[in-house]
Amino acid sequence: MSPTRAAGLVIFRQSNQIIEFLMLQTSYGVHHWTPPKGHVDPGESDWVTALRETKEEAGLSEADLEVFKDISKTLNYKVNGKPKAVVYWLAKLKNPDQKVTLSHEHQDLKWLPLQPAQEVSGFKDMQDLLAEFHDMALKAVNK
Repeated sequence: MSPTRAAGLVIFRQSNQIIEFLMLQTSYGVHHWTPPKGHVDPGESDWVTALRETKEEAGLSEADLEVFKDISKTLNYKVNGKPKAVVYWLAKLKNPDQKVTLSHEHQDLKWLPLQPAQEVSGFKDMQDLLAEFHDMALKAVNK
């Protein structure tokens, strides 16, 4: 069985030399926290999905972001016993004070440093991804 595909962006901003990640709390299910992401529509690429879902869920367009297309990671896990693959790209919010606009799919948002972002994410694979992307974000902003 081929996995259900989804894609999104792990968005960070730099605030007082601290990297903070955008985490959205779902308005359904167990209200888990996640970066903006969503299912790939038929005929749509992972990349187009990541941009579309970020616009839909957070109100941020590609123009608002510096996306690191060479920094991506795919998480593979099961949802209700079925395989799912989610590809994430790292992206920096160009204006750290820009307002994020939530869709009906989310009820809250937080900008969090690495450890709190890992704690709210709740999943080991997402915690590892955030740590990896945090290191890459630090390198990107300190060039």
